[in-house]
Amino acid sequence: MAKLTRKAKALAGTVEPLTLYPVDEALALVKANATAKFDETIEVAVNLNVDPRHADQMVRGVVTLPKGTGKTVRVGVFARGPKADEAREAGADVVGAEDLLEIVQAGIIHGRLGKASFSPEDLKANLAAFMDALIKAKPSGAKGKYVEKIALSSTMGKGVKVDPATVGA
Repeated sequence: MAKLTRKAKALAGTVEPLTLYPVDEALALVKANATAKFDETIEVAVNLNVDPRHADQMVRGVVTLPKGTGKTVRVGVFARGPKADEAREAGADVVGAEDLLEIVQAGIIHGRLGKASFSPEDLKANLAAFMDALIKAKPSGAKGKYVEKIALSSTMGKGVKVDPATVGA
């Protein structure tokens, strides 16, 4: 096992790994643990009770976060041949085909909520919009409890498990 760094040891005692925190407390912990020299990104990972290998259990969607993500918008296009050239001429930042695909396995959805410099209210509003879009995208083939686990983390910080009941999931 790798040796823990000084910062990792300091962060290890701040979060109980088996505790489900209310959303407000989880956001406060994640922001407090974002101690890197840059403005860290606050991320969310949601484990869903779906099997993405089945066509009727695919989760797809797009959400515009009310407070933004703190990143500039980039345009990516899935295309080949003349359409790819056309997309580059139109100003697309990234153009490709299969090389751009990321396969979702085990029903885990990962997204970015904003930056550590955002206020807790802005991050909470973005999380609420993210979860609302995720719940609206629930596939018809999904049975039982849809949202199994939610975790928040910063780019270099420790993950914090969130109680799904406090998010409205």
